Amino acid sequence: MSAKQHIVRLTTAERNGLRAMLRAGIAPARQLARARILRKADAGVRGPRLTDRQIAEAVEVDPRTVARVRAAFAALPAEAAAGAPDEAPDRLARVLGRTPSDRVYPRKLDGTAEASLVTLACSTPPAGHARWSLRLLAGRLVELEIVDGISPETVRAALKKTSSSRG
Repeated sequence: MSAKQHIVRLTTAERNGLRAMLRAGIAPARQLARARILRKADAGVRGPRLTDRQIAEAVEVDPRTVARVRAAFAALPAEAAAGAPDEAPDRLARVLGRTPSDRVYPRKLDGTAEASLVTLACSTPPAGHARWSLRLLAGRLVELEIVDGISPETVRAALKKTSSSRG
């Protein structure tokens, strides 16, 4: 069996923080599982020093999850662990929390386009229709070259934000 690449050594403050979190049990399941993994992977003086496979069986996760949590904890700067006690919760929060998505979702409708949509929705509907449907509004926005393409759901969400009535 190969030696562990990433060693987890918890400080007393981190150990106490994890213990308190697990005792309370009020956290998302993912955070609780990661907290259990860190406590069982602790290679400090008071740590159980279990293998990844033993930890995975005890916490009921895949061994790769244990390895990823261990690697994420070991990747944090060591000075945060050796620093002031108030830095320990921050270090744990970075390992236990979710990383925000890097994806950027550009808005299809900016303020000007939303104003055009509301104006269009309040105007008279096209011939042969009693009122504007979401599909008609989406199609007309594309025809008027206000947007390249838009779904009726985006039109619905934009109209819901306003207090206008389509009649």
